[in-house]
Amino acid sequence: MSNSISISQFLLLAFADRQELQLLHFWLFLGIYLAALLGNGLIITTIACDHHLHTPMYFFLLNLSLLDLGSISITLPKAMANSLWDNTNISYMGCAAQLFFFVFLMSAEFFLLTIMSYDRYVAICKPLHYGTLLGSRACVHMAAAAWGTGFLYSLLHTANTFSLPLCQGNALDQFFCEVPQILKQSCSLSYLREIWVVVIGSCFGIGCFVFIVFSYVDIFRAVLRIPSEQGQHKAFSTCLPHLAVVSLFISTAMFSYLKPPFISFPSLDVVLSFLYSVVPPAVNPLIYSMRNQELKGSLRKCLGFFSIQRMPPFLCK
Repeated sequence: MSNSISISQFLLLAFADRQELQLLHFWLFLGIYLAALLGNGLIITTIACDHHLHTPMYFFLLNLSLLDLGSISITLPKAMANSLWDNTNISYMGCAAQLFFFVFLMSAEFFLLTIMSYDRYVAICKPLHYGTLLGSRACVHMAAAAWGTGFLYSLLHTANTFSLPLCQGNALDQFFCEVPQILKQSCSLSYLREIWVVVIGSCFGIGCFVFIVFSYVDIFRAVLRIPSEQGQHKAFSTCLPHLAVVSLFISTAMFSYLKPPFISFPSLDVVLSFLYSVVPPAVNPLIYSMRNQELKGSLRKCLGFFSIQRMPPFLCK
């Protein structure tokens, strides 16, 4: 990469000027990170240990938890270290690696969320064909496609972004290495090449989101035809949280990547990136386990010695 000769490191955004506030941010991020590790770790362990949960829905949920663990581990530990040691430096290669793995995991997660909406569509709208359309081999192929597509898209993004000449400095207005922030440091007009990659990726993202929306329109139509209120409540409690996470994820991410350059404020950029990079991995365990009696029952069996009163509150409600 030619830029490595002229730029050896980048400067990330500091959350506060005072050491006391930086320590406060450290403890806040540490709490969020540990909650994400605990929640996603429990889901992965439970699904892996209980063969009754070896179904397509839980298989995709296990993959989602793996992606969530990876994506939040790419951004928060570095942000916590910067706040704790009052240091905002990140090496050139470290920034490239962080960007690559972040785009890889977040892209794969969005593709996986699209697959999960298809899983719910088949389960509710075509239950008699569920075993045929979502057999074990088909599930593995779809999950592998999500991971593989995310990897290739991230590889293209990273190679293209870090091949641009950077002549606007090395200070990034973000707490991790992000494509829009690096583009702001590129020379005039040279960033247009990377913008085409962003636009193409956004077209795929919009296509996936449209597919998700149409899937849920059919799901809600089918749910409203269920005569039992209990059945309707169960279906809505499963689908609405999934739709809420997808909407938050895609709306904030696409606004961050596609907003015009003149709409650029450090505080706004940080809030948007926090909403799509930190919030979903932290709240997904809460959303997918809070009302899932089957998952909570399996967790109690796996942990055996834990009583329901001693379990974490977000799994007991």
